[in-house]
Amino acid sequence: MSVIAKPTSRDQALETAFGACPAALYAQAVHPGASAALQRALELRSFLALAEEQVARVRDRVHEATAADGDMGALSAEGLRWDAQWLEAALEARDGYVNALDDLLQTMPDPGQHPSRPVSKAQLKVTATAPPVPPSRGAGAVQAHRP
Repeated sequence: MSVIAKPTSRDQALETAFGACPAALYAQAVHPGASAALQRALELRSFLALAEEQVARVRDRVHEATAADGDMGALSAEGLRWDAQWLEAALEARDGYVNALDDLLQTMPDPGQHPSRPVSKAQLKVTATAPPVPPSRGAGAVQAHRP
């Protein structure tokens, strides 16, 4: 299923901000002259849809593993630890996308109002929450010393 058809927890906020349902917004975004805010909001919405799907998958897997009528012999503490780590990562990603989308929507003018000056791309810049990746080292890089 396409992310366009997947519902997200922020679809109502997008509809309020842009005045159309997500499917219509995706159709608008491909036309020349679509606003940078709309394009960025839909990009974040797409990432959010995937992150929320991951959260639901792990949640469902944990519910299945711990169901009252489930096989006790199949329960694995190690498996549940892995699922807890996956869930933590998925929730962190989801929260990051929700925060970024909410921040973007807060920088926009109210629907029906025209800003006194256009919102610049720099104002809409979404900062990554992940630390920068260190530069890769070439083939001539010094290898770690092994004892």
